[in-house]
Amino acid sequence: MKQLLQNANTGEVEVVDVPSPALSPGCVLVRIAASVVSAGTERASSAFASKGLLKKAIARPDLVQEVVSKIRRDGVFSAAAAVRGRLDQPGAPGYSSAGTVIAVSSDVTDIQVGDCVACAGAGYAVHAEFACVPRLLLARIPVNTGFEEAAFTTLGSVAMHGMRLAEVKLGETVAVIGLGLLGQLTVQLLKASGCRVLGMDLNPARADLALNQGADAVEASPEAFYDLCLQRTSGRGADAVLIAAETASSAPVNLAAKIARDRAVITAVGTVGMDFERKQYFEKELDFRVSRSYGPGRYDTAYEQKGRDYPIGYVRWTETRNMEAFLALLAEDKLHLQPLISHRFPIERAAAAYELITGREEEPFLGVLITYPEFSTERARLDLKEKVSPAAVADCVSIGVLGAGNFALNTLLPAIKTCSETRFAGICSAKGNHARHAAKKFGFQFCATDENEILNSPAVNAVVIATRHHLHKAQVINAHRAGKHVFCEKPLCLNERELAGIVREYRACGERKPNRPLLMVGFNRRFAPMTRELKSFLQQMNEPLALHYRVNAGPLPLDHWTNDPEQGGGRILGEVCHFVDLLSFLNGSLPTEVHTRDLANAGKYSGDNVVLSLTFANGSLGTITYVANGDRSFSKERLEIFGGGCAAVLEDFRRLELFRHGRKKIFRSPLRQDKGHRDEWAAFVRAIRAGGPSPISFEEIVSTTLVTLGAMQSRCLGSPIKINTAEFVADSLVGGYLAQEPVGT
Repeated sequence: MKQLLQNANTGEVEVVDVPSPALSPGCVLVRIAASVVSAGTERASSAFASKGLLKKAIARPDLVQEVVSKIRRDGVFSAAAAVRGRLDQPGAPGYSSAGTVIAVSSDVTDIQVGDCVACAGAGYAVHAEFACVPRLLLARIPVNTGFEEAAFTTLGSVAMHGMRLAEVKLGETVAVIGLGLLGQLTVQLLKASGCRVLGMDLNPARADLALNQGADAVEASPEAFYDLCLQRTSGRGADAVLIAAETASSAPVNLAAKIARDRAVITAVGTVGMDFERKQYFEKELDFRVSRSYGPGRYDTAYEQKGRDYPIGYVRWTETRNMEAFLALLAEDKLHLQPLISHRFPIERAAAAYELITGREEEPFLGVLITYPEFSTERARLDLKEKVSPAAVADCVSIGVLGAGNFALNTLLPAIKTCSETRFAGICSAKGNHARHAAKKFGFQFCATDENEILNSPAVNAVVIATRHHLHKAQVINAHRAGKHVFCEKPLCLNERELAGIVREYRACGERKPNRPLLMVGFNRRFAPMTRELKSFLQQMNEPLALHYRVNAGPLPLDHWTNDPEQGGGRILGEVCHFVDLLSFLNGSLPTEVHTRDLANAGKYSGDNVVLSLTFANGSLGTITYVANGDRSFSKERLEIFGGGCAAVLEDFRRLELFRHGRKKIFRSPLRQDKGHRDEWAAFVRAIRAGGPSPISFEEIVSTTLVTLGAMQSRCLGSPIKINTAEFVADSLVGGYLAQEPVGT
């Protein structure tokens, strides 16, 4: 399919061919007929992207501070790679469109194939021939409403939510400052609600258009508009003011204060400066409100992505119900949007729409539409190179990658790229633009949005899993059943039932095939160069060790997907597993008990401050202090080990100090942090080509997973949890070792 993408580094846009998006749970797949280019949001995004690096830094000093902290912690090269990775990924503009449903997820019951729908949401209602949209970000279009008008639904919902925040009532006089597309929609909605509407825009043509579309009176200068508002309200001022302008100036908010009556409501719907002249707001005791997008539910992951609607008795007007109300007004012919459409561009010429809204083409515009062919074909796969012979595939490790997120693109794939014995066959992501970008960047033969294209491809003999955590278990099992070697980024799975399923599949696979495919989990720290030095140093100790790992992880947003129990499983499963594995590796022994304690907090850190106490089979003791409440400029990881009259300190994988007999040996890496990703992959490739065992034994993989699951259980129970990895591996059909409940079959 064709999609409009924007370069985050230069702001340039282009229309490219990408695989059609996959149908995700809770979503519908829509063939788009029309989408609206937002002159406000998309122009601002384009303007920021086109800035040079210095101007970007001036505009976002918060991000500069993050980079400075990363340089101090991880080194210049690592920080530079992270910045390049962020700027390298193209954006997918668009958030308001309409089209026809062509596929529906099984858990969506009130939308059917063939329904016409309006779509909303950045990242979902993008400028593309097909879109995968969550159920609560779309609304069914009435039968007598066209796609072009329905494509404005998201913008109409933004205007409608602004009106609701302003609490406008029948018969009130409402002033609208800014008569661009959002302001024009606001004027028509206010008239449909029985209000008297006064409008102002510095562009006389837009003011005249608002007058022709129902405004009671308009002006094109602030001074004249001030006089108009007083004349039309007998000197009292407007009952409410809606600011729909798009400017860095604070003039609109201060004009609003002058024209508003005593104790009026002023709502900022557009993006404007907010340097208030306090005197006016104080003397009139004005109520200033900022409208957040298109209604309750916006930016709520549970609502938008998981389809958990708010009860209508408590939240009458959600973003979905605002969309439905806007479409109903269209169907009743109370809104007239055709006069607002100034330009139409077919998707092949969509870049020209950006030339227009960014001012490169000096031509007046208002509503800019992108149109799409009525009949377009879905393609889950896009071939970028010629197919290679089976002999060429057999002669190397030929990978298919599931997932094209930040970690895969910025850390994992660059590390894999350094191994000359690896061939990049295919990469899959739910969003076609992500898959295509990764494929182009790393030279994959093909990209896809259907993981079966990877699992069933004869060009792939090893599958790399870098998706969100809740997908790992099924993908590991499916890849193994397809006869592929598997490299799975941590964690292996999210619960004991899933772990038992993987153990059973691994054992069954060994019974079916004499040369069982390898299974590897991305516990990279054990492969770091400094870890190898430390391991060699510790092998001379013949007594139990005391190991302490401190991790200054920094907080994650509470709504980050990692903290979601259903998708990420939390940071113990997703991150602490690294440190459990490293302590087990260095100690040469598996844990037999784990006890987790929480640091009390008021919910700020989402349970991210924990201390794990580990007892190992050889008598060693380990502690892992994982905290999110520290200063991020401080070092992230510090490991201290004591035993046999010796001591060792590993600091952020950039400095290692070894102490024995009064002597100190130091290893340094001042410019680049090396956590072992390259050596980890090289070890995996060597094992595949030699036909040997996995670089991390299956028992170790299960042990680390079982320990982190036990750590979560211990946190809930407040008591230690015994770990018996050998018993779990041998008898996974019984299970229930941690939760004291049957694992199931």
